[in-house]
Amino acid sequence: MNKSVVGIGWRGKRRGSARGKNEGRRPGRSAPTGVVGVEQNVVELDSRVAMIQALIPLGLKAVNELLQEEVVRLAGERYSREGGIHGYARWGRQQGSVYLADQKVTVPVPRVRDIRRGQEVPLSTYAGLQDARRADDAALRKVLKGLSCRDYESCVDPVAETFGLSASSLSRRFKRASAKKLQELSERDLSKYDVVGLFMDGKTFGDDEMVIALGVTMKGEKVVLGFVQTATENELVCTQFLRGLVERGLNVSKGVLCVIDGGKGLRKAVAKVFAGQAAVQRCHWHKRENVVRYLPPGRQAEFRRKLQNGYQQPTYEKAKAALKKVRGELATINRSAVASLDEGFEETLTLHRLGLFGELGTSFKTTNCIENLNALVGRRTYKIAYWRNSEQKHRWLATAVLEIEPRLRKVRGHRHLPRLRAALQNMLKIRRTEAA
Repeated sequence: MNKSVVGIGWRGKRRGSARGKNEGRRPGRSAPTGVVGVEQNVVELDSRVAMIQALIPLGLKAVNELLQEEVVRLAGERYSREGGIHGYARWGRQQGSVYLADQKVTVPVPRVRDIRRGQEVPLSTYAGLQDARRADDAALRKVLKGLSCRDYESCVDPVAETFGLSASSLSRRFKRASAKKLQELSERDLSKYDVVGLFMDGKTFGDDEMVIALGVTMKGEKVVLGFVQTATENELVCTQFLRGLVERGLNVSKGVLCVIDGGKGLRKAVAKVFAGQAAVQRCHWHKRENVVRYLPPGRQAEFRRKLQNGYQQPTYEKAKAALKKVRGELATINRSAVASLDEGFEETLTLHRLGLFGELGTSFKTTNCIENLNALVGRRTYKIAYWRNSEQKHRWLATAVLEIEPRLRKVRGHRHLPRLRAALQNMLKIRRTEAA
């Protein structure tokens, strides 16, 4: 057997070392017999099974070695009356199959029988290697990384005696695994997240749009709260979506900053569901582009730069003054551009009014956080030319965002989030007092 396989197949033996007088003995020979001794090896077996599944094609030999090792531990050495568990005996072998990586491979499986009870003793090693969930996860990752189901058979790892996997088999596995991901995301308990920031935006899937909510916790971590399928970001759908998040435990009573692109449906939904508990920051990039699109092509770059300079001013007073000056210049050119700038103007300066533009502007002045998430989702779904149904869209999106989420970095300036929470509470308290 290859030395690298032997190193994994036998515990306590150095790779490539010469076999001494007692070195060939399997683990567990000298241990007391009994079921307790078997249970103590379960955790170790799990980790070793995971390692064995990575050895292709040498893993075939290693699998046989691992199965024989468990037989020795249960029934003792062949032709020996010592070792093993009392009453357990070898009972021939049968043909079986195990998963190596995401392929199903035929192997001879030794059998052990409990003579006293007259029943088969299952091998925990064999059960671990037969676990299809590992194969489903492997298929999930391959499909997400752009390997289409049709191309799968020509791309799988070459292993002798493999059954292989057809495109339909891979599709079924992906469907099973992605359905679990959708259930996991849909049933996620949101009460455990102390959310201080909330980004919302739509991602196009065929003829539909998926509005995604991305939360930012007090530690600066990004967590996908959920999504809803809709034709447009209309008020009714977005309102029901946000209420659903609240019902699942989302707590905004301490104050939350909602960063949106300016869509009226989303804005009205935030006001209706989070009344008195949320402040809105309108995306600078969307506002700037909405304004300049009214201008002649030759003037767009000029006013894009002026608007950008205005929004980059460090304080509310300076930013407002600079933008009012730009507004005056726009008034002589295009009144529609002025109306676009005026719409939601104060909400584009929310971070300035909170006094935290310098500390948190990079992360919260635009919807870039969720735009980046959408771009990563797009990399995992771009190969799908035709969406068959709504369920397929939901499964793919849930699978993609849960795969991406652990890789998302904390927001820049996350150390200042406690100050943001305090500033939000003060602002919202003033608003409630004025309303009263």
